[in-house]
Amino acid sequence: MRFEHLLQINDPLLPLIEPISRAQLWRGLAWRVEDPAAFMPGLDACTILDRRDNYVKRELRFGQHRFVDHVHLEPQRRIRYDSDLADPHAGSSLVTTIEEPQAGILWVRFVYDTVPAEAADGDPRWDEARRSAYRESDIDAIRRIRGWAAEGRLGA
Repeated sequence: MRFEHLLQINDPLLPLIEPISRAQLWRGLAWRVEDPAAFMPGLDACTILDRRDNYVKRELRFGQHRFVDHVHLEPQRRIRYDSDLADPHAGSSLVTTIEEPQAGILWVRFVYDTVPAEAADGDPRWDEARRSAYRESDIDAIRRIRGWAAEGRLGA
């Protein structure tokens, strides 16, 4: 299943929404890599297994379930999460991209490629439920990033 959506970050037509800088947005999105528990309810633990320039391998634990992912960062631009081929959700990925069609007008594009639910569960309604969950999770992530920016936790 492929699912893609955009969230607008800065909108000059909505002056009551405090704009955030590209650098703040990037730091917030990168925070999702370093501290996923702040974004994922139910995550029991995250262990960094490997770290190199612009690459992190993590183990995420949700109760008895263990997932390993590989995260590739293109600073100030894009983060790609790929599940480990040994995981039950092998082949799934998320690409989060900052887009700036005009100076200061920021969007974040989220693109999910996952194993179709009907292949695993026999019920295609699960794909719609996943789309909704992904969208809500991303909206919540941006809400958290905005809050941290307002608190000064993401710099200028």
